Amino acid sequence: MRQVLKDLWETRPDSPFPGLTTHAYLWTPTRALFYAPATDADFDQIEGAGGIAHHYLSHRDEAGPMLKRIAQRFGSTLHAPAAERAEIGVHHPVDVPLSIRRTDTNHVEVIPTPGHTPGSTCYLVSGAEGRYLFTGDTMGRGPDGGWWAGYIEGMSDRAALADSLTLLAELEPDVVISSAFQGDSAVHRIAPGGWQDHVAQARYGLFTPAWNGPGY
Repeated sequence: MRQVLKDLWETRPDSPFPGLTTHAYLWTPTRALFYAPATDADFDQIEGAGGIAHHYLSHRDEAGPMLKRIAQRFGSTLHAPAAERAEIGVHHPVDVPLSIRRTDTNHVEVIPTPGHTPGSTCYLVSGAEGRYLFTGDTMGRGPDGGWWAGYIEGMSDRAALADSLTLLAELEPDVVISSAFQGDSAVHRIAPGGWQDHVAQARYGLFTPAWNGPGY
């Protein structure tokens, strides 16, 4: 596990598909873990950093056997999309189902962004280095620096994803952290005034036949 921001730690990488990498992220002020690690190899370091009180999933693809392991080790509360409660619940019951936009008692703003999957959800927090937006697989950055929307033919809803991108464009994040990513890092600082252009690029790719997103 390594520190990527003053109050944010990143677990070791996993590669669920060729060309894609994932991490989980521990936001220390409220001991909130976003996404899911692939192994328990970082558990001791996580405990040393304060442990996990609350675990947030962005969508069903992050669910797996580690959900139970995390809850057993840390006694954490699982927050996850209500629309995907059944799929996630196969691995561990969802303690807090999420369905509406709101800011919870952990100072995490829950932002439903369906499209990549029916329950895809983004999270926004005010951190030590600005506003951190956890986009899950709704939106990310490719190795060439271009931004893509997480559309998968046959699974995703293009119209719903477009609406979710329109919603995200209204935000002003300072740092964006996706779940699956291509390239060297999922953690990207956003230049002032640049976020809307990044979202516009992702939206353009969503409706362009030559779209070159993750393709997983």
